[in-house]
Amino acid sequence: MRLKDKVIIVTGATAGIGRAIAERCVAEGARVLVHGLDRPQGEALVARLGPAAALHLADLADPASAEAVVAAALAAFGRIDGLVNNAAVVVRNNLRTTSAAHFDAVMAVNVRAPLLLIQAALPALVRTRGAVLNIGSINAYSGEPELLDYSLSKGALLTLSRNLANALAPEQVRVNHLNVGWVLTEREYALQVRLGQPADWPERVPPVFAPSGRLLKPEEIAAAAIYWLSDESGPVSGSVVELEQFPVIGRNPVKS
Repeated sequence: MRLKDKVIIVTGATAGIGRAIAERCVAEGARVLVHGLDRPQGEALVARLGPAAALHLADLADPASAEAVVAAALAAFGRIDGLVNNAAVVVRNNLRTTSAAHFDAVMAVNVRAPLLLIQAALPALVRTRGAVLNIGSINAYSGEPELLDYSLSKGALLTLSRNLANALAPEQVRVNHLNVGWVLTEREYALQVRLGQPADWPERVPPVFAPSGRLLKPEEIAAAAIYWLSDESGPVSGSVVELEQFPVIGRNPVKS
């Protein structure tokens, strides 16, 4: 078991990628604090995972929630070996439709909350020589026109990962970052249907977006996360890894 006896906090873990990471962490021997907003989903997940999991519901838009999440993990399990900042707000807007309120709401959860969570967890992470894994997005490099605020937030999260990897190296706390591409989650499926796609749209994704013939699965992101949370990644810190089906930077698809 690659995470035996470790304690991991996973934010946004009641569904999608976060849930897959929490499930895989427990399967690898860890105890997990499952954070989220949805009580029924969270309680169902924790019941399925058993005594290795505890649930804490909190709105990360509230700055005080960071310390509460960390306190819940320590109360439940007594230590923290890893923090996965997965929770995110996805708002569709562009330069003409965004506003100060929209921007602030996205940045509060996608950037400020990870910063405050790392800050709150730092004493515990120093004691265990722990690891932080920030879940970003390939939108960090530019982003879709209709994901302006979200893309800006993921660019900021990327800089946070690199800055703190450098700053925390003397304390032997590692910070790494996954920039995730197009993943088929429940939320993504529902979003595309709301945008007018047919019910079987995942089977119709053009090869330019899915050369393999399908989108990435949450479980595949979780598999990558385990490496960065485990001792297998050794002292490596400051790494940014793209998880997509094609080169993210510099790609120039054939025009036909």
